[in-house]
Amino acid sequence: MPRKLAVFAARLFARGGVMPWLLLIAMVYFSLAADTFLTGENMFNIARQSIYLVLVSMAHMIVLLTAGLDLSIGVIMAMTSIISSMVMVAAWSGHGAGVWAILAGCAAGFGAGTAIGAINGIGIAFFRVPPFMMTFAMSWIAFGIILIITAGLPVYGLPESFANVLGYGTAAGVPIPAWITIGIVILVYVFIDRTRMGRYLYAIGGNYRTAVVSGVATRFYLFMAYVATAALTSVAALMLTARFGGGESVIGMHYPFLTLVACLISGVSFFGGVGRVQNVVMGAMFIMLVENGLAKLGLTSYVHTIVISALLIFAVIANNYRQKLLLTVRV
Repeated sequence: MPRKLAVFAARLFARGGVMPWLLLIAMVYFSLAADTFLTGENMFNIARQSIYLVLVSMAHMIVLLTAGLDLSIGVIMAMTSIISSMVMVAAWSGHGAGVWAILAGCAAGFGAGTAIGAINGIGIAFFRVPPFMMTFAMSWIAFGIILIITAGLPVYGLPESFANVLGYGTAAGVPIPAWITIGIVILVYVFIDRTRMGRYLYAIGGNYRTAVVSGVATRFYLFMAYVATAALTSVAALMLTARFGGGESVIGMHYPFLTLVACLISGVSFFGGVGRVQNVVMGAMFIMLVENGLAKLGLTSYVHTIVISALLIFAVIANNYRQKLLLTVRV
């Protein structure tokens, strides 16, 4: 009987990964430790706070599928936030809703953020610069540019309608950013699981040489992976900028780390070729759930950093063990 139970548990773990178990443990622990944790209001707050991390985690997943990495996600968010804010302030007269100023600012910020992804893609796909080196260097180059144009100061004075709609607006009782995120989650799911490019991303990450021999345009798809990552990240940055009411140079400081944890803990392989959109969404929400639970317990941000870092190490170990189980256990 114990052996059958162990086999059943192994099959369950191999099929679903570590994420469902961690989610169950966290829900039970925080519910018992904090009376205000398992309430409708708090669950709604967690879901709302997860919007931005869900978007950027899906973005990071795209390059991780190719056995890549993007450490410039934070500065893509910062560049998008700063450029969009500066253009809005410059274009807005201070009267009216400033619709054209908002559109111009969003377009400029989105273009600036996506351009960083395009440069990453060119360096990695065409000049064979390792993803770690390319995105790490770009993060410092872009951050230096941000400091030069802002002197490290935030940019305020945006049209109020920008924050009222994209930051705090609701439709049918649900925040507008949530509707945008739901729509993008569906699009990314279809893109990854139902399109030729999505299949090629898995193939490139699973075995690059085999993908080349099979006739896959690996350089083009690698380039597009980094562009897509930057584009999704820029959308999240625009919504965060609206939420904060201004451009911030440190708006995405923790996102490279948090998104990496969210992806790895949800079963995305650091070595490419493995990962599911729906699991990454759950992983990002789990990270915010843990952050919220720790805050409910009155623990400082330093403790949050320790716990999330420990989760990253645990996720890698668990995923390695799961890969071994998949080879030995019928699921």
